[in-house]
Amino acid sequence: MAVRLTPKSSKDEISGIEPYDGKSVLKARVRAIPDKGQANAALVKLIAKWLGVPRSTVSLASGGKSRLKSIEVRGNADELINLLEESLAELDKK
Repeated sequence: MAVRLTPKSSKDEISGIEPYDGKSVLKARVRAIPDKGQANAALVKLIAKWLGVPRSTVSLASGGKSRLKSIEVRGNADELINLLEESLAELDKK
């Protein structure tokens, strides 16, 4: 999944979806600074918690030094799609 990360934020959160460079991406903010992979690690942890999956199933696929990241979540595709849809629906309620 594509994620646009904002480090050095006031809180860790997934705040919705936004258009970015012609495609829709997940907006994420983390308190960690972008130094020595701290913000990337915080993002992976945040995504795992947000989806309710083990941290070990989530990894940074690309974009280590970019604001636009590609996150890989391993597992059953149908279950992951359902988790993503449920998590996005919860964002709409806020």
